[in-house]
Amino acid sequence: MEKFKAVLDLQSKHRSALGYGLVTLLTASGEKIFSEVVFQCPCSATWNLPYGLVFLLVPALALFLLGYALSARTWRLLTGCCSRSASVRCNVGLRSAFVCAQLSASAALAPLTWVAVALLGGSFYQCAVSGSARLAPHLCQGSDPSCVAKLPQVPCNKQEAWMQEILRQLKAQSQVLGWVLIAAVIILLLAFKSVTRCLSPVSYLQLKFWEIYSEKEKQILQSQATEHATQLAKENVRCFFECTKVKECTTPSSKDWQQISALYTFNPKNQFYSMLHKFVSREETSGSLKSVEGDAVVPVLGFVDAPSIVNTHSV
Repeated sequence: MEKFKAVLDLQSKHRSALGYGLVTLLTASGEKIFSEVVFQCPCSATWNLPYGLVFLLVPALALFLLGYALSARTWRLLTGCCSRSASVRCNVGLRSAFVCAQLSASAALAPLTWVAVALLGGSFYQCAVSGSARLAPHLCQGSDPSCVAKLPQVPCNKQEAWMQEILRQLKAQSQVLGWVLIAAVIILLLAFKSVTRCLSPVSYLQLKFWEIYSEKEKQILQSQATEHATQLAKENVRCFFECTKVKECTTPSSKDWQQISALYTFNPKNQFYSMLHKFVSREETSGSLKSVEGDAVVPVLGFVDAPSIVNTHSV
């Protein structure tokens, strides 16, 4: 039991890293299956280039869009957006743009993995480049005189020595591009992480406390929301079947839900740990959570905007 608990604690502490690792592994496995089972280069001057690019880029685009669709932050940002007043939309425009940038960075993991693994394999690149009329003269320098005409057949016909040489050359180019892409992604991630931590308005230990608070708030809100919704549903069903009046069961108003669902902004004067914290600590006279001078979007606090209520039915 203690070992099982230790595994759960490890999973909880490194949930983001494990999630990204799983996404990377599944994407790499999917690319391997596609390249060996589904992909068949047509070896045609007309179709090689579009066919290779489709397998290289279209799945990456699909994974990118899927990353947006599966992120609860996307729907937190969009839900009710069109029904808000113009002034409210303008006020959250900058924050929304920043959150979209964060979502794009997270959603780009799977497509970049797909492209990198596909380039390391080389099959898609070999097929696409062999069908390029512009690159044909460069690839055929010093080769067979009929190389340019036969180049689209290279991925399918590997008998002749000059064709094998071109295939090795294309695979080398593809793998170099793949490693360059991997290195660039790692450098950018490290740079972004370093800059966001450097610009953090709070200390390392306070940030850790903040993450713990945020996680606990989500868990308790999930539990309380489930309990409250269950009680309300039971009372409504009971009154329906017994034809009695419903007992008073107060729930937050739509305005209250909207305010705690807003995007979080940091203010050094009042360091609230979430929009819910800000809501319950607001001045009773004002009753609103209007932006004030000093509010700012802080990259290192992006986890605060994660969904407050998480369940198996949310997207």
